[in-house]
Amino acid sequence: MLNRFRLPAAVLFAAALCPAQDYVDRVVERARQEFDVPGIAVAIVKDGNIVLAKGYGVRRQNEAAPVTAQSLFRIASNTKAFTTAALAMMVDEGKIRWDDPVTEHMPGFQLYDPYVTREMTIRDLLTHRSGLGLGAGDLMFFPPGDLGRDEIVRRLRFIKPATSFRSAYAYDNLLYIVAGQLIPAVTGKSWDDFVRDRIFIPLGMTNTFTDVAALTKGKDVATPHNTLSGKLEALPQEDMNSSAPAGAIITCVADLAKWMRVQLNGGGVGTMGNARLFSAAQSREMWSAQTILPIEELSADAPAAFAATQPNFHAYGLGWDLRDYRGKRLVGHTGTLSGYVSRTALVPELKLGIVILTNQEVTAAHAAIANTVIDHYLGVPDADWVGAYAARLKKQRAEGEEAVRKAAGQRNPNTKPALPLASYAGRYRDAWYGDLRIQEHGGKLSIYFTHTPHLAGDLEHWQYDTFVARWKNRTLDADAYVTFTLKPDGKVDEVRMKAVSPLTDFSFDFQDLLFHPVAINAPPK
Repeated sequence: MLNRFRLPAAVLFAAALCPAQDYVDRVVERARQEFDVPGIAVAIVKDGNIVLAKGYGVRRQNEAAPVTAQSLFRIASNTKAFTTAALAMMVDEGKIRWDDPVTEHMPGFQLYDPYVTREMTIRDLLTHRSGLGLGAGDLMFFPPGDLGRDEIVRRLRFIKPATSFRSAYAYDNLLYIVAGQLIPAVTGKSWDDFVRDRIFIPLGMTNTFTDVAALTKGKDVATPHNTLSGKLEALPQEDMNSSAPAGAIITCVADLAKWMRVQLNGGGVGTMGNARLFSAAQSREMWSAQTILPIEELSADAPAAFAATQPNFHAYGLGWDLRDYRGKRLVGHTGTLSGYVSRTALVPELKLGIVILTNQEVTAAHAAIANTVIDHYLGVPDADWVGAYAARLKKQRAEGEEAVRKAAGQRNPNTKPALPLASYAGRYRDAWYGDLRIQEHGGKLSIYFTHTPHLAGDLEHWQYDTFVARWKNRTLDADAYVTFTLKPDGKVDEVRMKAVSPLTDFSFDFQDLLFHPVAINAPPK
């Protein structure tokens, strides 16, 4: 892999023409300290110029190597805008239409409801209104497992909807995997090759990749971290290939500045816009409201900064979140994966774009930085965004801890399981996930998700026939209740799960699982 360590000449030239960005340095450093983030990279585009592309802090805690504008990070769900741009290019070429039924191009595509299967369009894949629940099916690829993209798409047919079709917003990743698989179905070229050849290369994004090898073999790489075990820890790099169209792009702020320029230029490449990645019509389509989102109701004690910037509208477009901020349209997205979070924020009226990449799993840092930069260009009085997000984060964590304490207070500690522990051991199967194993040894139970190595741990008795899965990998912070229901003859009938903490990431969709016993020697699923 080719690694580059210096900013492109165009970036250096643009930065030299612009005044010092001391206010950015101050807010980034304060955010790094407040939220315990080892490294952050920021790029700002204004009026077609890259006015800042800079790294702050270090790539790995307790090491000296600095984050640079070329340091590689995962951008997680900010990948979704690349997938929709790829499809927009195919629309421009007449290969697909947004409102084509998915089955027109993927005849084997199938959802739980035959009506929804027939009516689902390409547009529906991208707008989080399919009827699937929040994060439904994410356990097929997160934490990383052994199911490939085609197999994940096949298993979608077994996931029951949570609402009726097109009636409610619920963020999902699986249908973006389907959207990515449309590309080879129509063009014969993989999603990875298409975005590389048709987006990365034309834009000169030479330090942008879809393969985890860029992180495991590269030199200027920001190591992921989180504090979910109770202390800041470096995490291993994960292979997210199976979910790539939903969130696997690896890149740097120097390259993402080029991506923001083409977005702010309506698909035009270069300052004159005479070459195009996608048409202006498709740019408008991607930034048009498709699904209405609820507006968050602020508590009475919310910091004043949040009240002053409460949106008047909130919607999802095609791969983009849409809202207003202090009277200006704000187009953006966030992304979260183990140890990485990112934010892209575009203010079209100001011809302003901001991207923030961090190597710690806390969203407050990038939110505070983005709002500070937008406020600066709007010329409004400074707001203490770091303080405001720190207060919100503290409150959220306190509420989550209180919910866990409340549940513990309602536990009946004087109960025992109805069966001997060995009677709970065995193999269990969910229609869409597949199998898990429960084993008894030394008077204790252990649980193993067969497709997901990280989901292995001990089962601690909670009460009655409910246990708590304590995952050995404590950086997951996703302990879950495991409840056994018995048949009249005393044998296990089914197993259900639910996250212990309300702060558990939504991609741990344990609540969607329904396991039934299967023979220990049954063919695996």
